[in-house]
Amino acid sequence: MTLSNPTPPLQEPSLPHEGASRGRARRRRRGQLIVPADAEGRAELLQSLARRAYPSYELFVFAVACGAIIGLGFVLDQQSFLVLGVLLAPLMTPWIGLLLAAITGSLRFFFETFMALLISATLVFLIGLLSGFAVRPFLPRTLNEAFIHSSLWWPDLIILAFAAIILTLSFVRSEEKPFLPSVMLAYELFVPLSAGGFGLGSGVGNIWPNGLQVFIVHFAWASLFGLLTLIVLRFLPTNFGGLILTSGMTLTLLITLILLMNGGKWIPLYTPQTTSPTSLPTLTISLPPVSGFTSQPKPSATPQIETATLQVETVTPTPTSPFTPIPLTLEVTLPPTESPTVTLTIEPTPVYARILSNQGGGAYLRKTPNGKYLATLDNYTFVEVLPDTFDDKGVTWAHVIAVKNGIKLDGWVLQLVLDVATPVPNWQPSATPSITSTP
Repeated sequence: MTLSNPTPPLQEPSLPHEGASRGRARRRRRGQLIVPADAEGRAELLQSLARRAYPSYELFVFAVACGAIIGLGFVLDQQSFLVLGVLLAPLMTPWIGLLLAAITGSLRFFFETFMALLISATLVFLIGLLSGFAVRPFLPRTLNEAFIHSSLWWPDLIILAFAAIILTLSFVRSEEKPFLPSVMLAYELFVPLSAGGFGLGSGVGNIWPNGLQVFIVHFAWASLFGLLTLIVLRFLPTNFGGLILTSGMTLTLLITLILLMNGGKWIPLYTPQTTSPTSLPTLTISLPPVSGFTSQPKPSATPQIETATLQVETVTPTPTSPFTPIPLTLEVTLPPTESPTVTLTIEPTPVYARILSNQGGGAYLRKTPNGKYLATLDNYTFVEVLPDTFDDKGVTWAHVIAVKNGIKLDGWVLQLVLDVATPVPNWQPSATPSITSTP
């Protein structure tokens, strides 16, 4: 008995709505790799990106945690706490939402994302302000991290542009959360913002308002590169409102960068510079007359020649004398003589100290008190301490001369990091007269 092959089951035709859902799924999968070329696909992708970029309460919670750890890092002057605080920073997707709102021309979405970013930035700034008030009883301190992050550095701008591009690409082309580029962007935004609040609270140096201005420059710089990345991905304004909002935002960012980065006029712009030896100040010491010595003027360049004239008396001739007397005049020229001159040369006894900092393993040498960075002096580096000091809002700066890589540097360091090796009170060198006799 032979069994016939079983009849395969009939397949039911797919319903129209199932085919449409599969088509959207395929487009969604393609959207993870490349931005759709058609207008319908881009509109669908924009709606999905807007939902993912919409700010939530987590933005404010993590902003508080991030600001607290960064403020503690400035109080302790430890970079490790700054890195830990940035790792707790919120995901910077609302920043991309702000750029998408500008392109689409959605004023409501633009206002909501802008206010969310403004509130989170204000929280970080206020926590930094409280940290500055907390450090006041412990002043003077070095506070190197606060000074560093309140200055504009070209390497930071390069890293910031790279982070803005990678964050935009990762957010658009993948549904996974871009943690690494978000942390890079948060580091360049929240750390200088917290430094500005810390400087305002502590009242030390020029940390305020430089930190706030660095934050504004970083935000404008990153936003400009983010907009350019979206335009390269073919996210162009499709209506008049989007064109106006995108153009206005781009123009505002460019004006901000031009004003704040005009040769570092408002904020110190760091550029690598070659340090050359500088001339040392001349020390003039007036001493009373020293008994036992007579100061005489130095002989002129053309000495006066003394001429001695010797005249020989003539003899009256006699009749018996066979010779006729001849008058004789003899002139003898003597060499000039100089009186010995006593010159007093006063050489001050130099004051030496060594760098001994409890934080950071060294100190920064600056061109002027709290001015431009010259070099880093490690602990136990010997320096020569000059007698002048400068008081900057309760922080005393000392004028020193150091040798770095064979180059003599003239600059200023905080007085509290100096361990004086020469026991001279009040930084005043004593004068030891040395007597030199010049013939």
